[in-house]
Amino acid sequence: MDYIEIIGIVAGILTSIAFIPQIVRIRKTKSTKDLSWSMFLVFTVGIILWLIYGAMINEFPVILANVITLVFCLTILFYKFKYND
Repeated sequence: MDYIEIIGIVAGILTSIAFIPQIVRIRKTKSTKDLSWSMFLVFTVGIILWLIYGAMINEFPVILANVITLVFCLTILFYKFKYND
């Protein structure tokens, strides 16, 4: 693994884990009223497309970052649906 791939992996992990505080807050408050359905739906579709792109070009950092982010986005969308606010 070269330094360029390491930079990509670290960048992907950092931008992905940025969603963790939001998930923690949602679980704690049981509220998603301040989150936009449309933003998260569009963002999730974008993440899915980035994941497909990463798979097509066989780039592990792109795949890893987008798998992690997709899990977090789907978690937020689940709570948005569950709390329906």
